Order: sequence, then structure tokens, then C-alpha cells
Amino acid sequence: MKLLLILGQNFKSATYILKEIRSIIQAYAHIDFQQEQVALASVVNVEASSYRRIGARMLVRSNGLWIGGISGGCLEGDALKRSQKAIFKNQASKVVYDTMDDDSNQIGVGLGCNGKIEVLFTPIDPSDPNNEINLLKKISTAEQASILVKIIDAPEQASLLGRHCLVTPNTPISDFAAIDPTLLAGFIETTQQKKKPRIFHCQNKNQQQLKLLIEYIRPETRLVIIGDNYDIQAMLGIATEMGWETIVVGKQKKIPKSVYQQAKQVLPYEAVEQIKIHDYTAVLLMTHDYHLDQQMLAIFIKKAPSYLGMLGPKKRLLKMQQELQNDQIEKLSFLFSPTGLEIGAESPQEIALSIAAEIVASFRDKPGGSLRNKTGTIHLRE
Repeated sequence: MKLLLILGQNFKSATYILKEIRSIIQAYAHIDFQQEQVALASVVNVEASSYRRIGARMLVRSNGLWIGGISGGCLEGDALKRSQKAIFKNQASKVVYDTMDDDSNQIGVGLGCNGKIEVLFTPIDPSDPNNEINLLKKISTAEQASILVKIIDAPEQASLLGRHCLVTPNTPISDFAAIDPTLLAGFIETTQQKKKPRIFHCQNKNQQQLKLLIEYIRPETRLVIIGDNYDIQAMLGIATEMGWETIVVGKQKKIPKSVYQQAKQVLPYEAVEQIKIHDYTAVLLMTHDYHLDQQMLAIFIKKAPSYLGMLGPKKRLLKMQQELQNDQIEKLSFLFSPTGLEIGAESPQEIALSIAAEIVASFRDKPGGSLRNKTGTIHLRE
């Protein structure tokens, strides 16, 4: 077996927006497959600059309608035609949109982003329980990160292009495209360690040269809002727009009906111990009650979410730290108090914006500064 890990093809966390994936799943569920067929266009590799990253998807129907996206709008027209061609031929294909020289005549569209984007077009068989849409449905409800393995380059005669499989703790690796399971397990382990999509070249047992994309798809961001004052609605609104799973904790009689309509769950303060915390859970303390915030702080410090934010000045936190007799609280890496990025926020909506931005930056391990001060490309590769 030969293994080549492509140097430079190691990507920072791509924007896997599960809101978009859920929209694709919802649209797929309402299609009459007696009348229509569909294909999935997926970004499987990116070099240099691109508006969307690996994992961006677009579901295309044979009637010309689509949902999702693979660019900022410049590729979707061409992707529609290629997806319909994949449906007609019932065969996966791949195209490389190369604008490194910014030549709009090269592919017929001007991307304006000076990058190279590889897009895979795969017809979807609705009778296949393991087609990619059905696998995405499983991923969208997962409590932990999922691994999706996909062949993005293969010998033409092999008909392997687009073949995929989902790897979870409960689904051990079996025979996939005649690739040595031990070799594939090594690829997966590396991807899990880096927590980002990676591309590998390998040779399978049939001496076929394959190019694999192994996607690390993190679970949906879960935001737990602790509080029942009017400003929770602004935070809930931006979280809903982001597609996050939201849980609101407060006095249930005080919480307005609109919150019950938007949030996945509304719980009383007494139920906080029931809340499950995974690697992409953010907790926000915004009760505006010193003693209640202190009580919740002590509870969630033990749960250690990836992000724990609390409204109020730093001196408020230090006072709580002293009263809780724990001088390490302010040093906790996951605790953000005051919470939010420094953007001069004043209104509840602006404060919610600054907090949401800090949560994203924290989960992506980014400093949250201005991009104009960044040298090099926006999405750096190791």
C-alpha cells in the first residue's frame, strides 16, 4: 500500500452550516421521486481563495430548482447544468473551477476570488438507504463529530467516483473500495486528531489510485441561554438565524411565547443539571441576578462546556470567585467574562452579535480581529 498525505491540503475548520444541511434534508423529503430526480453538488477541495469551503453543498432537482450553495452565486448556474447532466447520465463527475489567473474565459464565469475549487456532482438514488442525503440526516442529529469518507478521484473505468461511507463509533470500518482497513483507519484517526477535513492519496488492493476526502463534520452548535429577561430574545434570534440548537433556562411563566416557538427546549432553573454538554456547547449566563448567576456559574464550571460566557464587568466575576473560594475561576480557558467581542455594542441586538461572534471565534480557535490586519490568505493551511 502506498500512502501520500498531500502537504498543504490540511484545512482549518470549514463552515459546516448544519442549517444548510437541514434545509437540503427538508427539501429532499418533499420531492416526488416518481416525477423528479436529484443530484448533490459538493465542494471537495479548495486551493487559495474561495467564498465557500470544503463541505458546502447544493441539492439540484431535475426541474431546475436547487437549494444550498457552493459559492457566492457565481458557480451555481454552471453547477445546475452539470448536476442535471449527472442525473441524466446517472454517473458522478467532477469539475475543477480554476481562477488562479482570474481568467473569466477559462470556465465561462468570473469568480473574482483567485482560487481553485473542485466540485463533485453525484446523482442521488432515493432507494439507497445509504445515499449521501440519508447519511447527512444521521449526521445532523449526532451528538458528536462524524466522519464522512468520500472518493473524489478514481480511474474512470472503476465507477468509484463519489462512493462514500459514514464512520461512527458504532459503525466499525469494513471493506470500502478495497482499501486496506488499517490504512483507512489511520487516515480517519489523523482527521479526528486535526478536527478538520483532509485529503489523502492511496492505492487500494486492486492497484487503483484513489483520492479520498475525509470530512470531519462537527455536531450542531448548542447554545444554552440562562435567563428570562427581555434581552434573551435578541440572543435567541441571532442563534436561530445561525442555525444553532437553543435551550433557554428561566422562570417559565416569565418567558414570552415567542421564545417557546423558537427554542428547542425551555426549562426551569431547577432542571439545569439535566442539560447535556458536548464539545460544541456554549452556555451564556444572562440572568442579571448576581446570586443566580453565581449559582449557575458554580454548576457549569463543573460541566466545563467549550464556551461559558457571563454578562457583567470583570469585577463581578472576581467577587464571585472570592465568594466561591476558587481563585482559579478567572483562569479557566473556557470562561469568557465579560462575554463578547469588543465592538462597542450597546443595544441587546449588538451585544448578542458580539457574543455570537465570540462563540464562533472560540470554536474555530480564532482571535476575532479584523481581517484587514491579517497577512496571507483568510483560510490558512498548515
